[in-house]
Amino acid sequence: MIKVLYFSRLKEALGCGEEKLAADEAIKTAGDLLASLRKRVEPWPTVLNAEELILIAVNQEIATPDTAVADGDEIAFFPPVTGG
Repeated sequence: MIKVLYFSRLKEALGCGEEKLAADEAIKTAGDLLASLRKRVEPWPTVLNAEELILIAVNQEIATPDTAVADGDEIAFFPPVTGG
């Protein structure tokens, strides 16, 4: 199982803070996972729009779309954070 977490406005817009997905051999990277989530019915493609920057963490480490993912990993998606 892969644990997927959504934070901030992603969590609010999706109505989901986390979910567990069965490991899939077709999903080898964080980018593959994001692309798979974008193929779901609305609101997923709109909220996870490829035009907007979405940050990724794999096992609590900042990652890139090319970062490998495996069964048992925790993948988090979140929007850029600004401070003041």
